[in-house]
Amino acid sequence: MDPITLQSGLGLGLVGVGLLALLLVVVTLWQSFEIVDAYEKKTLTVFGEYRKLLEPGINLIPPFVSRTYPFDMRTQTLDVPRQEAITRDNSPVTADAVVYIKVMDAKKAFLEVDDYKKAVSNLAQTTLRAVLGDMELDDTLNKRQEINAKIRKELDEPTDEWGIRVESVEVREVNPSKDVQQAMEQQTSAERRRRAMILEAQGERRSAVEQAEGDKQSNIIRAQGEKQSQILEAQGDAISTVLRARSAESMGERAIIERGMETLEEIGKGESTTFVLPQELTSLVGRYGKALSGSDVQEMEGLDGKEFDADTRKMLGLDDIDEILGQIEESAEMNVEELEKEAEAVKAGDAGASIRSADEVIQEMDDEEAPAEVEKEE
Repeated sequence: MDPITLQSGLGLGLVGVGLLALLLVVVTLWQSFEIVDAYEKKTLTVFGEYRKLLEPGINLIPPFVSRTYPFDMRTQTLDVPRQEAITRDNSPVTADAVVYIKVMDAKKAFLEVDDYKKAVSNLAQTTLRAVLGDMELDDTLNKRQEINAKIRKELDEPTDEWGIRVESVEVREVNPSKDVQQAMEQQTSAERRRRAMILEAQGERRSAVEQAEGDKQSNIIRAQGEKQSQILEAQGDAISTVLRARSAESMGERAIIERGMETLEEIGKGESTTFVLPQELTSLVGRYGKALSGSDVQEMEGLDGKEFDADTRKMLGLDDIDEILGQIEESAEMNVEELEKEAEAVKAGDAGASIRSADEVIQEMDDEEAPAEVEKEE
């Protein structure tokens, strides 16, 4: 063999060995470093034996004989597939849920359970069916928080042994079967119709009550008006009588004599020549003649008019006529204003605010009239 060729072959062989050695060094260095992310931890095994947990950052590990298993230390979400269950009152329902878990001990999660996510999901499925089976249909639809709490409590104990913490369980949907849904819809419809009928009956009852109350207040106001009208009419008659008496008092005997003279004039127009006159009229004529001729036939006693005596004036109320008229006008004005206010209150819907019963109004008016009558009698 040519020495030059031999040297060339040896040189190429040395270069290949050098490259191979360099490659081996690079691979060895690559296998000796393990990079761990900030949100995870990794378990390290050497020849299949658990060694330690690798913390976030760069870690040195034995090359070629080491294996690592990552564990996400953040809160993770597991979907629980839809499950079918029979409630305690034999109603079929379907439900699904979401479980929120967090790895608290990566060593336990690696050594105590094969696949912690799959294990937690399967355990949540069986627990969900068990919890729904222990409840009645209405409770499964209404007590969602209670279902969540029961499932979480059932999951806590076994997951603690796996180094897993169940942070929350949320049941998303609980649906009864179609037949049950139709029955529930019919029940709801019937309940709504029942409530509508109750409300309608209550409305009619309220309307009748309001109408009766309005009629009652109207009758009370009408009774008050009639009572006031009667009082005013009676008071008017009394005043009219008093005024007539007062007018008669002012006329006195002079008016009587003049009326008598008119009567004599009518009698004189007749054909008869004989007249029979009462003694009282003769006396009045004589006294009237004395007043006209100035003779001394009879004194002019009382010709200008006689006054009523004290008892008669008190009985007729002549001395108090102005005061009585003032009281009547004031009472009438007040009662009219009160009636107008009460009528406006009834129109505005404030029935019962100032409206009194007819018996109360009449009794109050009688009580007001009683002292006046007693004073008048005295």
